[in-house]
Amino acid sequence: MRMVAVLAAVALLAASGCGADHDDTPPPATVEVFTWWAEGGEKAGLDALITQFGTDCRGQRFENGAVAGGAGVNAKQALTERMIRHDPPDTFQAHAGAELLDYIDAGQVADLTGYYADWGLRDVLPAGLIDDLTVRGKIYSVPANIHRANVVWTNPAVLAAAGITAPPEDLHAFIEDLARLKAAGVEAPLALGRDWTQLMLLEAVLITDLGADRFAGLFTGATDWTSAPVAEAIGDFVTLLGYGNLDRDALDWPQAERLLIDGKAGYQLMGDWAAADLTAKGFPGYGWFTFPGNGNTFQWLADSFTLSTGAANLGGTECWLKTVGSAAGQQVFNQAKGSIPARTDVPATGFSPYQQSAMTDWKSAVQVPSCAHGSGCSQAWQSAVNAALRAYSTAPDPKTLQGALAQAATRFIRS
Repeated sequence: MRMVAVLAAVALLAASGCGADHDDTPPPATVEVFTWWAEGGEKAGLDALITQFGTDCRGQRFENGAVAGGAGVNAKQALTERMIRHDPPDTFQAHAGAELLDYIDAGQVADLTGYYADWGLRDVLPAGLIDDLTVRGKIYSVPANIHRANVVWTNPAVLAAAGITAPPEDLHAFIEDLARLKAAGVEAPLALGRDWTQLMLLEAVLITDLGADRFAGLFTGATDWTSAPVAEAIGDFVTLLGYGNLDRDALDWPQAERLLIDGKAGYQLMGDWAAADLTAKGFPGYGWFTFPGNGNTFQWLADSFTLSTGAANLGGTECWLKTVGSAAGQQVFNQAKGSIPARTDVPATGFSPYQQSAMTDWKSAVQVPSCAHGSGCSQAWQSAVNAALRAYSTAPDPKTLQGALAQAATRFIRS
């Protein structure tokens, strides 16, 4: 009996020893979040959202699956390869809207419609945005923010040296100001980057020359890509390219932005993530205006998150998505990233002057989607348009460019 008692005591001590090193608390569950936010204001926003996730979702651990590259070019390729291997992350970043069509058709993302009711998102997101997020009656992503695409950023010192002290009233006046910069010796009056950034510029010109409704109709079939107004817009676009840097196809948007910061350019058309990036790079004195002729049109794009079909950590991913869509999550994320909340109930306190103006416009302006950032067209359509722009750089013929754009619309437009 004594031996039994000793053995029992030893076993108890052994168990106690294990408990001292390894308590009964289960290890945190991991949520792999796949994004392209790897630097600058984008990473700052992600870091703020991760902190909020840690507060909201205790017991869950964030695993960063970021792949760097402007507009997600590299990340989308890496994600495609993972999907082919049937190795999806729990959740991945995508531009809200038509860009998700390929994932939806492939059955790679889950229906989130019920969460919108559970979390009250229909009450705080604009009805137009809900409509754009809805595909065949279902919603497949939660937007973290709203970005505005049709914004021109300026170097006020460069403009002032050329005698330019106010934003141009229309596209004709903008072209005149570009000519003044060129005459003043500015190397590249309009800073330009690679294909998708050129598509942003083309879209802004199309909004000016067609108007908001006819522009939106380009992606629904209501507006003909072969029409004379589109030809006129392409002509204006070509004129603007003539005031840009010759190495545009070799630069991503941050490199093009550097021309603006260094005083080698006066203007850059870029989404409003540039605001946070310019500040982070020590250039807080930038100016901005809506692209000339766009009026009160707000060309939007939204970073959103999905629930991958068969996500390994369903509960943790649900908590991540709830944080992404929450007022607290959108406040801390967007203040750091430079975008604005998709929700309309987040107070403007703590946001920059630019963000506050964009938040006001988001509630009242005419909203149109962006093909360059996936809210207006599918990834395949976007790729075809970017290829047409690259081809134009090699063999610049406006009629050929218009024909290629029309052909892309014919191939990919969906009812």
